[in-house]
Amino acid sequence: MYSLRDVGVGSTAENAYLALVERGPMAAFELATSLRATPQAISAAVDELAALGLVEPEGARLVACPPRAALEGVVESRSRELSALRTGIEDLSRFWRDHHAGGADYIEIARTQAARSALVRRIYDEATERVRALTIGYTGRSAQPNTLAPGFREALSRGVTCSVVYGSHVLRDRSAREAVQASVDLGERARVFPDVPLNMAICDDRLALVCPPASDWERRHHIVVQRSDLLEALTGIFESFWRIGVPLPAAETADELGTTPTPEVRQLLTYLTGGFTDESIARELGVSERTVARRITRLQEVLGARTRFQLGVQASRRGWL
Repeated sequence: MYSLRDVGVGSTAENAYLALVERGPMAAFELATSLRATPQAISAAVDELAALGLVEPEGARLVACPPRAALEGVVESRSRELSALRTGIEDLSRFWRDHHAGGADYIEIARTQAARSALVRRIYDEATERVRALTIGYTGRSAQPNTLAPGFREALSRGVTCSVVYGSHVLRDRSAREAVQASVDLGERARVFPDVPLNMAICDDRLALVCPPASDWERRHHIVVQRSDLLEALTGIFESFWRIGVPLPAAETADELGTTPTPEVRQLLTYLTGGFTDESIARELGVSERTVARRITRLQEVLGARTRFQLGVQASRRGWL
């Protein structure tokens, strides 16, 4: 089974590419007819493939390009992003060693609840241009409800750009999901990624607030990082997650949200988020792989998702999971 999904290509785009390889050049309307897809879905799929260098126009037709050169470029780009993340982790490790060996003048640690609250507020009160954040939400046995950050509304009203990458598990909690959606509707730029490792906020390019996960929420540490190589590394880590995160749009109207999903749709979504392959899903549902692919493509069209990860995000936001 040939698959482009490991490089983030959606199912419609994957089917379009395989069809062009197998059947030769086709016009967009021929491709839509062949795949039983809407013109809008084919247009989005072609844009997705063209951006990767997998498809190019030849007059009125679309031609599939050899995959190796295009996808090796994707692999190289992902390798650079992973390298940047590893570099950031090394810098964080050095920071930890420096602190426990006697401390560094560019960091400070807040251990009391009052100090922690003041630091969170400080990020938004002092920002003049932008706030960039990673968040896994509240964690540990004493976790608090997820709400809008103090000072967030005021920062937006001053024209501060707020960009946040959320860990995907945050969206599985209804109250957290509602808080995220409220932030997005107010003007926050939000993305989602499965493996966000910690809570972090960066105020302009001046300081960062880092909160590593803790088993007990009340005993966690907030770490302030001033201008330093470490701050630059933290900024690089945010930018890496931002590039590979999935955008969260503003709330749709009630009509756009659609109806409550059927038990079959919920089951299909559960298998998808569990990492099942199409073959495994087909076996569980007692249908063909082609039927599974068709159902997934239809769900992506209904929810406006271009990849399977986006499909899971959108389904989670609607409370379908």
